[in-house]
Amino acid sequence: MQTETTMTYKAYIDNIKAKTGKDPEYYRELAKEKGLTKHAELLSWLKADCGLGHGHANAIILYIQNPELAKKKIREDARKEKAKK
Repeated sequence: MQTETTMTYKAYIDNIKAKTGKDPEYYRELAKEKGLTKHAELLSWLKADCGLGHGHANAIILYIQNPELAKKKIREDARKEKAKK
């Protein structure tokens, strides 16, 4: 029997930080400087220029387009992780 594990939003962000040394705020500021706002252009840029995979790029796009929601999801995931311990 195979169990499916779903990566939390926080796990995506933690993996990006571990692999790139950059936090989501870095990508948000860079996108702002470049004038990138649309999902397709952000996705293309994050994958081609920043070397992120599709899922990780989408996690950053959420942070760029809606940082308050992204921060809320990170806090909720952290609470759930803590509750499991």
